Amino acid sequence: MAKQHVSSVLAFPPATPALMASAMYDKLCYHTDAWDVAQDLANGIADIVVVDTRSFAHYCAGHIPGAVSLPHREMTSERLAGLDNTLVYITYCDGIGCNGSTKGAWKLASAGLQVKELLGGLDFWRRDNHPIQEGAQAGSLVENGAIDCGC
Repeated sequence: MAKQHVSSVLAFPPATPALMASAMYDKLCYHTDAWDVAQDLANGIADIVVVDTRSFAHYCAGHIPGAVSLPHREMTSERLAGLDNTLVYITYCDGIGCNGSTKGAWKLASAGLQVKELLGGLDFWRRDNHPIQEGAQAGSLVENGAIDCGC
């Protein structure tokens, strides 16, 4: 007699379609990915600001074109008070092994600003073959164009 296998996936039943749709919507409100950010930067979307939460030295070594340097360790209430609360700030750091973007997102949101966190940070940005800007200048993806990932 053949052994019956029990599904590990189905050991916990899936959420109802309505609950799943709500959960995925919520997830998209908290996070964005490299492709979506690259498209917005290449299209000159002015409603977002990409924030590199790493040290300025790491920013200069290579960052997302168009990103501003605002290390999470330097995010004081005084410094954040001058930011535009009509914009959406996209935080990133090195990648999934770094929580600088999470700390930065928390500080920005705690200051009353709208924020999303970039999934996978600079690591996923590089894996998707998006360009990197070196030096202290922010640079721009409008000049470089974005790569289509086919999503």
